[in-house]
Amino acid sequence: MSTIGSLVDTHCHIHSEDYALNSEHVYVESIKSGVNKLICVGCTPQDSILAIRFAENHSGVWASVGIHPHEADRYYSDIKVLQNLAKATKSPKVAAVGEIGLDYHYKHSLPTNQKKLLRHQIGIAQAKKLPIIFHVREAFDDFWPIFDSYSGLKGVIHSFTSTQKQLQNALDRGLYVSINGIVTFMKSTEQLETIKNIPANRLLLETDAPYLTPTPYRGNICAPEHLVKTAEFLSNLRGETYDEIASYTSQNAHDLFSI
Repeated sequence: MSTIGSLVDTHCHIHSEDYALNSEHVYVESIKSGVNKLICVGCTPQDSILAIRFAENHSGVWASVGIHPHEADRYYSDIKVLQNLAKATKSPKVAAVGEIGLDYHYKHSLPTNQKKLLRHQIGIAQAKKLPIIFHVREAFDDFWPIFDSYSGLKGVIHSFTSTQKQLQNALDRGLYVSINGIVTFMKSTEQLETIKNIPANRLLLETDAPYLTPTPYRGNICAPEHLVKTAEFLSNLRGETYDEIASYTSQNAHDLFSI
């Protein structure tokens, strides 16, 4: 378990071939900053393998394997790829399946194909009894009926920025919600109030590095060490001490991902 004051970045991509910073240096700086556990999240079949390799070579790092909804048109019917993804979950460093879900903001893949890919990957997670990292953007109306057609699912809505209604939908289903640097530059008082309303036992922290860099580092490539600023912002927003936030979010990460 993490000690008081330390943080867990439950969603980053520092293992990726596209990550513009030196991953080894970023990992070292993460530990120095107090972010001492990381989950590297896969977005494609190859990216998921890279996440596993990085996790296997670094203490305090785990992997999540999955195919992002943007890639659905390419992979939804590729049985061999999906079978290999299922095999990849055998690594003891795989803590979750994800990120998987629906994204209707961009039109990279057809909604019908996204739904098929999502269902297949939920099946992989169920078979391996793994939690799921869900990516849902402008698609909750289609997502919840799919989620509700299964039983016993556990997981997290990653990069949560939605409404109180969608927060309650997630909580009613036993899901966690994960907050990243977006919160530090949110302008909507309604959204900020929703973040304040997340129960302590359901809140996780993430960076989504290299994306969504928090204030005051906007314009720089995001790294796990920046999670400290998000935690500091949440401390002020929620009226809790930094150590309280660090303690319960780390406990939640342990409870969901067994890390």
